[in-house]
Amino acid sequence: MDSKIKQRVSLSAFFLLSGFCFSSWASRIPTIKTAFGYNEAELGSILLAMPISSLIGLPFSGWLITRFDSRVPLSVAFVLYAVCLSLISFASTTATLVAAIFLFAFCMRILNISMNTQAITLQKQYARKINGSFHGLWSTGGIVGVGYTTLMVALDIPMVPHLLSVSGIAILATLACYRFLLRNDRAAAGNKLAFGKPDPYILYLGLLVFFAAICEGGMFDWSGIYFQEVVRVDIFTSGYLVFMAFMALSRFLSDRIIDRIGMPATYMVSAVFIFAGIGLATLVPRFWPAMVGFSLVGFGTAAVIPMTYTLAGASKKYSPGMAISIIATYGIVGMLIGPPMIGYLAHAFNLRVSFIAFAFAGFMFIPISQLFFKKEAQVAAAR
Repeated sequence: MDSKIKQRVSLSAFFLLSGFCFSSWASRIPTIKTAFGYNEAELGSILLAMPISSLIGLPFSGWLITRFDSRVPLSVAFVLYAVCLSLISFASTTATLVAAIFLFAFCMRILNISMNTQAITLQKQYARKINGSFHGLWSTGGIVGVGYTTLMVALDIPMVPHLLSVSGIAILATLACYRFLLRNDRAAAGNKLAFGKPDPYILYLGLLVFFAAICEGGMFDWSGIYFQEVVRVDIFTSGYLVFMAFMALSRFLSDRIIDRIGMPATYMVSAVFIFAGIGLATLVPRFWPAMVGFSLVGFGTAAVIPMTYTLAGASKKYSPGMAISIIATYGIVGMLIGPPMIGYLAHAFNLRVSFIAFAFAGFMFIPISQLFFKKEAQVAAAR
């Protein structure tokens, strides 16, 4: 098998299993909420541990990518990520739960930066876009994770053996795939962070990731709660599952869609889908309308982050790893604000009202993307 194909297959396995691990955690959030007796505001505060930890982890991830080939921090972080996933299930107090979530998110940040650096670098060896397919595999792993969790919940399997089995699969896959990952991808230039006036190219892309993270991260954390408390169904993973399914579908199609209609139009279509989906799910909070609404949100959200990371990889100022690391900072801030904000809004009003924040976040793709492409056209015209 050609080395390029081996690299793509191995990297695909990491994206797939990363999504599997993350959704296994996210779809167990209602279980944790019930076990600890948290209200929405308390759960929102607990979830703050993830974005805070990820923000702290960003400087480390940026340094590691510039110091080593990305496959090294990728593999080490993935093993630790899997171990920390199991630690969450063993938490018996709020303090130990927060500590486990904190370590889980810290490793996840290093893993995500490393995987996306590999993806952008490997894409340059192909004559077409392939980054969307990697993120599609992440979402596919998420679907498998939700399906597996749904089975565990239906069989009344406790969280400890459930998450231990997920961690075991992830660690075995790391041992099998590490040696096939892309080597020698450490960039020779563009690895230093420049302080001062923000680079408009990076700023606009960062804002797009910021609003995408509010929507995507909030849906990850709150879709199960929405179906449990608003739609009132016993199998509360239904909404999360359909959201992840349509995210995966959209990401596998996103490279072709972008080639067909272009990136500016794709951002606008994404915004319309999110706005329409949230509107349907909140105005008609019954099972099938909510399922259709969540599927529209998943389809609309999916393309934004991989598309924006692809644009980041074309930065003239920074290496792909550094550009992604900087833009990911905006995403972490979005994760910092989004899920807890939903919790506080739900506590102050109700969960249906709080979901309007996702519609606003999706709508913001339109003005920000237009500003970005207008700026790029001006720069190109001046050359």
